[in-house]
Amino acid sequence: MADFTHLNLIDDVDDVAPQHGMDPEMEAHYARRPLGLQNSGLSLFRVAPGFRLPFGHRHGEQEEIYVVLEGGARFKVEDEMVDMRTFDALRIPPGVTRGMEAGPDGALILAVGAPNTDNRDAEMVQDFWPASNGE
Repeated sequence: MADFTHLNLIDDVDDVAPQHGMDPEMEAHYARRPLGLQNSGLSLFRVAPGFRLPFGHRHGEQEEIYVVLEGGARFKVEDEMVDMRTFDALRIPPGVTRGMEAGPDGALILAVGAPNTDNRDAEMVQDFWPASNGE
């Protein structure tokens, strides 16, 4: 029998956003462990219209790609703003700080990262992008 894992990212992967105080503005489904990934990571985020994550983050080793599947989003990458629409992809290398905000219709965003560091290389950056929409 072939070695594979099949699951639904919404139905079969827990939403951890409530554990981090982001519910109901966001869903965060981290699929690395449920899928049994050894060399990469995969996450699905559903973000309410206009909601901005209250922190940024960066990885020491992991490269991430964000793909907007529905709606639109804006990312702050270091000091630059990147507007994204459906099916846009954004690659962010290790060491670069990023944050995200959903557009007026909300956003469904798939994030892929490699190598799998089990997030030991992640650094949270508080006050990276203030919560208010003043830009």
